[in-house]
Amino acid sequence: MSNVPFIYQIIAFAPLVGALLAGLFGTSFLGKPMSRFTAHRVTIFFVLISTICSFIVLFDVIAGTRFDGTLYIWSMIGGLKLEIGFLIDPLTALMMVVVTSVSLMVHIYSIGYMADDDGYERFFSYISLFTFSMLMLVMANNMLQLFFGWEAVGLVSYLLIGFYYDRPTAVFANMKAFLINRVGDFGFILGIGLLLSYSGTLNYAEVFGQSEQLSLQTLPGTDWMMLTVATICLFVGAMGKSAQVPLHSWLPDSMEGPTPISALIHAATMVTAGIFMVARFSPLFEYSDVTLSLIIVVGAIGALFLGVLGIIQNDIKRVIAYSTLSQLGYMTVALGASVYSVAIFHMMTHAFFKALLFLGAGSVILAVHHNQDIRYMGGLRKYMPLTYVTFLIGTLALTAIPFFSGYYSKDLIINAAGASNVWGAEFAYYCVLIGAFVSTVYSYRLLFVVFHGEERYDQAPVDEAHGHHAMTEKPKESPWTVTLPLALLAIPSMVAGILFTQPLVFGDFFAELNQVQHAGHDALRHLADEWHGWVAFGIHGFTSVAFMLTVAGIVVSWYCYILNPRASGCVKKAFAWLYPVLENKYFFDWINEKVIAPLARCLGTGLWRRGDERLIDGLIVNGSARVVGALAAVSRHIQSGYIYHYAFAMIVGLMVLITFIILVYQ
Repeated sequence: MSNVPFIYQIIAFAPLVGALLAGLFGTSFLGKPMSRFTAHRVTIFFVLISTICSFIVLFDVIAGTRFDGTLYIWSMIGGLKLEIGFLIDPLTALMMVVVTSVSLMVHIYSIGYMADDDGYERFFSYISLFTFSMLMLVMANNMLQLFFGWEAVGLVSYLLIGFYYDRPTAVFANMKAFLINRVGDFGFILGIGLLLSYSGTLNYAEVFGQSEQLSLQTLPGTDWMMLTVATICLFVGAMGKSAQVPLHSWLPDSMEGPTPISALIHAATMVTAGIFMVARFSPLFEYSDVTLSLIIVVGAIGALFLGVLGIIQNDIKRVIAYSTLSQLGYMTVALGASVYSVAIFHMMTHAFFKALLFLGAGSVILAVHHNQDIRYMGGLRKYMPLTYVTFLIGTLALTAIPFFSGYYSKDLIINAAGASNVWGAEFAYYCVLIGAFVSTVYSYRLLFVVFHGEERYDQAPVDEAHGHHAMTEKPKESPWTVTLPLALLAIPSMVAGILFTQPLVFGDFFAELNQVQHAGHDALRHLADEWHGWVAFGIHGFTSVAFMLTVAGIVVSWYCYILNPRASGCVKKAFAWLYPVLENKYFFDWINEKVIAPLARCLGTGLWRRGDERLIDGLIVNGSARVVGALAAVSRHIQSGYIYHYAFAMIVGLMVLITFIILVYQ
């Protein structure tokens, strides 16, 4: 009988129940007895239950409650247990609250956004299933369940990105996401396999308890440290899920899914899985400076160079998508600098303001009849005042304006990169510092072009394939089911930094996570020395280099897109040599499609023809059949049917056996 408290089981499985009910009874699978109205109420009810229970557990954890236990033993292989279990600690509790609360907002928002969609019930089933998958990932106490949640998140994201399966672009996007994530998952399972082979267990606590011994092991026949190889393999998995260079190109294309999905994937679920995983495995990552250097350099490249791509995008959702890539780079830099609590803190603040920005973008898209090109918007603030105010709050948080949530987490990451001693930290510091300017430029460009300036919403070309119809009336504010989540998400986007920086980063909440830091990884200590409370930190922000760069970015955006709109064309002309590189996204897609895909196709064809057809089918399968047939053709002549033939064969066999025994025992 399981000793897992029932509340933990409710948190994990309530969204699954909602997903099954809506998926089975809300679609034609069982005749569609459930109405659209019932489908969204059922899924929202179960996600709400999960959210409430998550907050209850969070308060229990703050009071000192910890849990690590088995729900179900799936199989036993020798002494190896394959089990389903839960680990409830501060990291898990915070992730549960973020995942369920953002998911709840997305569920409510989807009532208005997806109101006219034919796949309404299927959509609600998918997003509840997505929530369940992420909860299983973050609540796992062993690597088997972690891998299950990891793959389930990838599978459901495939369904959601390709939700409009009648659009070729959506089919291409979900296949691209699926394949690129398989590359990362291959490294991930190799890392799990290495840890299993050397530790003999899949349980977190047992593996982490052997971390010092594992750090002394080398791979057979090499001088490579086993833990370095294993953690690099794990990080390759994180690069796929959290869209780090070079496994990042699937994320912008995931915008083919409905906008609520963009918010869920980018804010609280799939892309945060890699960040969470590295933080969870921090007791192992701390033993490899090589891996930490790789992490901080990869994160820095994404934070700066992928953010630059957001400046030239014209699709409102793709601008925010490239912002996500940049902010994931910031989180990864924090992981490489060994300030795991800061990485999780930024992941939390980012979840709120990025969900707010995506849902705000969706509200705009609804108002302009599903047009997503910002060149055909403008002047919307007077028609959509609530959307505008909440979008502005999200922008202020993203661009790290002092006292908004993003300022506290983002500025701490910049300071941590400057204080870190790992190789590559100096490069990372300048990247995240310049990234502050870049993120401000694309963020305020989006704000100014969409909500300010000349009204252009009636000039957009009709695109029936993507649901954009001609504008026959002026834009108007979205219904309350859309604006209510915006208002609720705007609150933590403003105050999360003020309320939670002290307890999460410098308090006792993540004390266990911060204790894993080794000598030389003392960036967090430097941050603590400079922390004198949220007020002093906020006031100090107005004198920082990062804030000056932010102000410069606001001025540049204001001049180019409000004061003198023709200036942006002059900038484009001046950097004409650079634009082809940016428009082709540094040619990562070209390399994937023109170089890697043909090589993989050739390799696959070679393995298929030589390995599958000739070796497996030709030699092993058909060859063994031919051998058996030949033996049968010969041996059937021995079966004459005469008893004296069989008696003679028995006598000869007996004589041979006796002779053999005599020769052996002489």
